[in-house]
Formats: sequence, C-alpha cells, structure tokens
Amino acid sequence: MFSARFPGDLRPNAIARLRRGTPVPFDLTVSNPTICGIPFPETILEPLSRAEGLVYRPEPLGIESARRAIAADYERHGADVDPRRVAIVASSSEAYSFLFKLLCDPGDTVAVPTPSYPLFEHLAALDGVRAVPYRLDPDDGWQPSLRAGVPEVTRALIAVHPNNPTGSFLEPGPAASLARACARRGAALIVDEVFLDYPLAPGGAAPTFAPFSDTPTFTLGGLSKSLGLPQLKLSWIVVGGPDAAAEEALSRLEFIADNYLSVATPVQLALPSLLVEAQPVREAIRARCRENLGSLLAAAVSVPAVTVRPPQGGWSAPLRFPATIDEEALALDLLREDGVAVHPGYFFDFPGDGYAVVSLLPEPAVFAEGVSRLLRRIASGA
Repeated sequence: MFSARFPGDLRPNAIARLRRGTPVPFDLTVSNPTICGIPFPETILEPLSRAEGLVYRPEPLGIESARRAIAADYERHGADVDPRRVAIVASSSEAYSFLFKLLCDPGDTVAVPTPSYPLFEHLAALDGVRAVPYRLDPDDGWQPSLRAGVPEVTRALIAVHPNNPTGSFLEPGPAASLARACARRGAALIVDEVFLDYPLAPGGAAPTFAPFSDTPTFTLGGLSKSLGLPQLKLSWIVVGGPDAAAEEALSRLEFIADNYLSVATPVQLALPSLLVEAQPVREAIRARCRENLGSLLAAAVSVPAVTVRPPQGGWSAPLRFPATIDEEALALDLLREDGVAVHPGYFFDFPGDGYAVVSLLPEPAVFAEGVSRLLRRIASGA
C-alpha cells in the first residue's frame, strides 16, 4: 500500500518506545524553547491581533513589509540584503522542499553533511531526490571534507552554519572550497543558518552567507530558532549569487510558492514588530545555552573518559566517550534507571561509536542534574 522509497526504518526505535507516555525528569533532548522556562514578553503575540490580518493577502514570495523587515534584520550581521531577494516560507522544511523542487529532477542527488540533524534524507526522499553524505572532519574542527569530491549528478550542496549538533561554524577557507566544488558541478549552495544567532562564546559571532555572490546560494533562516517562536511558522530563503541566476531562481520560486501560499497573513504583518519585540527572547536563549555549556564543561573535567569539544554555536553539545560503551545501551539505561534522556550519536551519523548529544536549552538545575547522572553512568561504564 505504501511506497518503499522512504529511507531508513520508520518504526519507533527502542528509545522512542521507552519514552512514549513516560515523563522524563531530566530531558536533555528538548529542542522547544517555549517549554524550557525561557521568559517571553507578555505582549509578544499582540501584533498578531491587528485587524488588517483579517484581509487575506496571497503574495507568493511574501508580503513586501515582511520581506523588507527580514532584509533589514540582516544588518545585525553586517550584511546588505535586497528585500526583493527574500522569499518567505512556512518552515525550514518547506524551504528545503521548495529548493529541491527548484533545483532537482527526480533521481538527482543533493550532498548533505554528516554528522548532522537526521532530517535531510527524509525531506529529499519526499521530493524524489537522493541525499548523499559528505563528511565533516572531527580532526579539523568539524569542517567539511570533500576528499572524494562531489558526485557528478549533485544539484545542490547543503551546509549548516553552525552545524547541528557539532556546533561548528563554516569557516571561510572550507566555505570557498564548497563554493568551488559547486561551481565545478554547476550545483547550488544551500546554507542553513537557523542557529546563527547563538554563538556560544562571547564575541564568537560568525558572518552570514546571505550576501554570498560567488555561486548561486540559498540562505535559510526563521522565527523558530532566531526568536524562539516555532509555533508562528515563518521562515525565509535569501537568494544570493550572480544577478541573472538569482533573478531566474526567484521567478521559479515564486511559481512554486504560488501553488502553496502556505504562510499566514497575520504573522507576516506582525513580523516587523516581532523582530523587535522578541529580541529579549533571543538574548535569554543565548544566555541559557552559554550557562549550560559552562556547567557541562566544568562537570566533564572530573571525568577523564569524557571529552567535550566546546561547540561554537547553536543549542546542542556533543560528548565523546570510549567506544566500548554502547551508545544505545547507555541511552536506554539512562532513561530506565536515571530518568535522563540524551540523543545517542548514531542519531546524527557521527563517525564511529562513543558519542552522545545533549541540548543546552533545559532549565539550569535540570540540566546540571541530568549531566551529573549522565557523567556518572559513563564513568561507571568506562
């Protein structure tokens, strides 16, 4: 009845089955900022109630005032973005779907980084596209490794800046290598910057790729991460690269978006206000993540079997421990006996065994106790 072309085993794994219906006191996998005790201004959603939102405005690439607000917001990153090169979508997943439709024919491939968030393969398959991995090198700060080159039929190469879950920013040298690889294959560069607003070291901000002009480039952002508002369902694509290629891409994106018209009018009208009103939320999330990362690094010092390479940005931190400890068994024991949830490294396709990933979003007391229990169990297993 159902197509067999979907990747992987879609049945619930042992960890998911164990978690189902069971409260986890120390959930170190949480990725929803609205349930982590982050303070939100009481008036933050008031712009959604404006009367003009009652009038439906079906603009395929987005309402002009919202596109201008997104372009102006890039000034925080020192980037000059043309509002006409902004396309508004409902989510990052929809952005990928639109871009796969734009760039690929069925059976084409897109190159995706590993380790990375386990979503690309499924999104690609839903559009009849194959995801092929390229490795991030742990010995080079998780920068891209293209020793094997890019497959000839690759239509796009995806980079995540900063990467989830390694937290590594894409550095200028490797970025130039990716651009050259794309140019040789006539491929586009897709740069996912949803976590760009969360550098984890003071003064550690990285530049955006939005004004990148060397090759056709599509830069992704959105409210879900940038302002901690996943429920409002608004993201965007900034189309970069040579003028002629960008104009053609925008024309084709407009045709694709016109067949969906998925972004609600009220949230687009509210966007200029939201980008201002929600800044304290972004700052609170950034402070939370930095506090929890400091707690993790301090706690890990006392456990020689654990290595934590400080991530540069984002909401996650990977831990390295001896590969003799089975990742899934560790995660299951933590759930059953310690009330702690973590992601085993194989969820993200880390190179080899001996990884776990924790979210930096939980409330500090919950995070500290969960990390303490995690480290004790690793130490006992080592």
